Amino acid sequence: MANMPTTPGVYIEEIPKFPPSIAAVETAIPAFIGYTEKAVDDDATTLKLKPKRISSLVEYESYFGSPQKEEKVTVQITEVLDANGNTTLKAVADLKWADRSLHVMHYAMQMYFANGGGPCYIVSVGDYKALGTEVNQADLKLGLTALEKEDEPTLILFPEAQRLKLIGNFGEVQDLALAQCDLLKDRFVIMDLHGGDSVDLDSADANLIDAIEEFRDAGVGTKNLKYGAVYAPNIKTTIDLVVDETKTMVKHKRSSDGTDETVALDTLSGSDNKHYELAKAAILDCPCIMPPSSAMAGIYADVDNDRGVWKAPANVSVTGVIKPTVSISAVDQGGMNVDPTAGKSVNVIRSFTGRGTLVWGARTLAGNDNEWRYINVRRFFNMVEESTKKATEAFTFEPNDANTWVRVQAMIENFLTTLWRQGALQGVKPEHAFYVAVGLGKTMTALDILEGRMIVEIGMAAVRPAEFILLRFSHMMAQS
Repeated sequence: MANMPTTPGVYIEEIPKFPPSIAAVETAIPAFIGYTEKAVDDDATTLKLKPKRISSLVEYESYFGSPQKEEKVTVQITEVLDANGNTTLKAVADLKWADRSLHVMHYAMQMYFANGGGPCYIVSVGDYKALGTEVNQADLKLGLTALEKEDEPTLILFPEAQRLKLIGNFGEVQDLALAQCDLLKDRFVIMDLHGGDSVDLDSADANLIDAIEEFRDAGVGTKNLKYGAVYAPNIKTTIDLVVDETKTMVKHKRSSDGTDETVALDTLSGSDNKHYELAKAAILDCPCIMPPSSAMAGIYADVDNDRGVWKAPANVSVTGVIKPTVSISAVDQGGMNVDPTAGKSVNVIRSFTGRGTLVWGARTLAGNDNEWRYINVRRFFNMVEESTKKATEAFTFEPNDANTWVRVQAMIENFLTTLWRQGALQGVKPEHAFYVAVGLGKTMTALDILEGRMIVEIGMAAVRPAEFILLRFSHMMAQS
């Protein structure tokens, strides 16, 4: 009792015996850094370079606007003779990769929420640039700097970074993101390949292998690789492209004389409704090609909520996808999944007969590191480290003695025991799954105590995915 009583009587004193508890932090709060149509808050102030937390596509559109309209979609309407000799009209829309809008943030949000995403942060680095203008590396770096001040985000991605003109600029942005993860130790980077699936997706010799080699050579350095993962190839999505009807050209046959005519789509809306509707339907059928990072952010969130951050975000269906832009076989994937030189593993998105499009990889960029090879292990440690850090802040300036050490140790052990029971740690009993040590002669010397240091050592046996399942069969001799 701090104050000894001076008046006769009965006094009640409550003595705290239970240690405080640790609450697990959120594990899948991504931050999307890129360009938006607008960036205006409720009070009409700018949101440029001001991270904004949202929870739905409606909120996104309220603060950041709509997609940038595509201007170079072309539609060809032709006459087709069917088996019965009847003539029908067929419309096909085309949009070359090189002609796509560079700004895909709105589409990225659609993929994120479609795949199970929840709350997230948007960091607008500026308004849309005109078509043909390059994505600016300096703008993305400013957005990353603004994000550093936010505590809640746990994932970082740049949906438009693959359209940076130079691989060196791409690599610099991603390296800075990895460095921020290492500094704060509470976040993880989801990357796309620079340039999409190749340097030129529209060329006949488009090669995913070339894009991967370029990424490994110059797309990211060798530092902090355990804090990032890259996914490929790009994916053909079911998202509806938004087009500028005044600049979308339609080539069709005139009903009056049968000659070909090329006109803007908007002019058909009043003069030729039949061709207008055919062209609109063809545009809806034109696949919107997207980098996979935004869909993966949604999958991370969905797997974390359903199974836990310790479950690898792999062997999971990708929603809203027609198919990957490149078909990859098991043999092809071998060199992507394992990089013997630098360990820069590339996680593949593949189509499987009867199963759809699945995420078929779970490695960080530190693919040769036994400690940090798997995404779920790195992100699980991020969660435990950040949760424990926040809880132990309550003990700052408490007496550095055995009473405090016991409470801290019990608090952390209770938290890890709960995680072990949920399947996050490997071991048939808690002492096989983790240990917590703190105290004089264990983790601290007398000098540590004199200098105000309380050192807690925590060891965990995190579960790892069964990446390779080997079934061994052999003949046996008849027994009867």
